[in-house]
This record gives sequence, C-alpha cells and structure tokens, in this order.
Amino acid sequence: MKPTLYIRRSWLYPLIAAASALVFTLATPTASYAFNWFNIFQQGLQVVQLSSMNDRQEVDLGKQIDAQLKSTQISILYNPAATAYVTEVGQRLVPQSTRPNLPFTYQIVDDDGINAFATMGGFVYVNKGLLKIADNEAQLASVLGHEMGHITGGHSKKQMRESAVAQGLLGVAGLDNSQAVQIGVELALKRPHSRRDEFDADQRGLINVTRSGYSQIEMVNFMKKLLASKSSTPAFLNTHPNTADRITQLNRQIQQAPSANKDGTDPAIYRNRLRSLG
Repeated sequence: MKPTLYIRRSWLYPLIAAASALVFTLATPTASYAFNWFNIFQQGLQVVQLSSMNDRQEVDLGKQIDAQLKSTQISILYNPAATAYVTEVGQRLVPQSTRPNLPFTYQIVDDDGINAFATMGGFVYVNKGLLKIADNEAQLASVLGHEMGHITGGHSKKQMRESAVAQGLLGVAGLDNSQAVQIGVELALKRPHSRRDEFDADQRGLINVTRSGYSQIEMVNFMKKLLASKSSTPAFLNTHPNTADRITQLNRQIQQAPSANKDGTDPAIYRNRLRSLG
C-alpha cells in the first residue's frame, strides 16, 4: 500500500506548489500582476459564456441586432411577392441545413448594390441589386446557402467573442447587451469573415443547395459572374475575401461529390417570380 500512497502524494505536491505560487502572485503588492491575472480569469469566463450561448439566447440577440440594423443602417424593401419568393427559396434550404430548428428569416434590402449578409439567430439579408444580377434561382439559393452557412457555423458568435475581447468590453458582469448589439451590427455590415470561415460557409452552402436539389455548379457560376463584372467589385466580394481561392475550392468539392441535380436553372422562371422588382 505504501507505493500507492507515494504516487498519490507525488502529484499533490506540485499542485500545492502551483496553487501557492498563484496565491503569492495575486497577493503581491505589484498591482499590475494582480490586475492582469484577474482580467485573464474574467475574460476566460466571459468567452465561455458567449461560446455556450443557446439557440434561444442567440435568436433573442439576433432579433435585437435585426431591429437595430433596420432602424439605423438599412432599409428593408416592402415587396410581398419578391420577399415571399426569396423566403420560399430560403425555406427550401432550411431542412437540409445543420440547424433546421432555427427560425430563419429572409429579408430584401432596398439597395441596388450587390451584397448579402447575415447575423446570428437566422437572419439573412439580400440586396435588391443582387437579386437583379443573379441569373436563376439556383444562384440565389447558393447565396442564401452561403449566408446560412455563416449562421450554422457559428461564425458571427465567434467574431463577436473575438471583437469583445479585443475591445476590452468583457466586464465582470458579462458583455453589456447594448454593446453586444452594436458589435453584431458592425459585424453584419462591415467585418469580412476569415479565410477559414469563408471556406466553411461555402462548403456548408454547397452541401445544402445540392441536398435541396439545386444545380451545384451555379454557385461557382455566380461567383465567376461577379468577378467578371466590368463595374467596381461588388460589396458581396469585398466582404467575402479570397474569391478566386474559394472558386477553386468549390470546384474541387464538386469534383469529389458531383451531383446531377438541375433545379433552379431556368432564367425565365426566375425573372417571372421577381417581375415585381421592375
């Protein structure tokens, strides 16, 4: 029995020593050391809290971000027919997403710029200008699928956590609600996603549109169309970097899992469904 007792005590001594060293450090009169340790500890706790946000909390925060966006930043197009069509396409993708229980909401921004974005909780926005330049429903589905990929991949939550830490906004009581909303608005409109997040959203989007029956190659075709545009680079590409690399990656993914699906490729049907846009 003695060897067992020795083994147990052998790991206990270093633990006691480490704890003593930590207590000594925190008790040291040097204020900067005590402050740094305390901040790191508190930030660690808050980061965990943001990371473990449940669906209900995410949707509630998303609703507040959506309200702030619409009251100060964007104008939503009131066009029941066009909105119903975009929602119809989006809802076709929901069952094939990795978070089908989220209450996804699709809205058209009254802006002729070519852009689309999303925020946590299932809120997806697509500019009127992007709807007009897309050739068919499959291309629209690819854009919606990509933005949904950012939501299902938790990219906005990760960015919010990183931004809050960088700005030193994580207090003892947590991230202030108004600060969280403001960060969410900024992330939705201005912050490009990382290379890794873009590839992840593309992969998720392609899988989603393929499983939903749409032509997968139209996702690539839409990106190529925007790159070849003679006008200035669309905002959709400015906020979604590394487009050429993304096209290469999508083509590789398609080659590995090709699909014969052809849904959504008729331009006449697409134009007819959006004829109310003018």
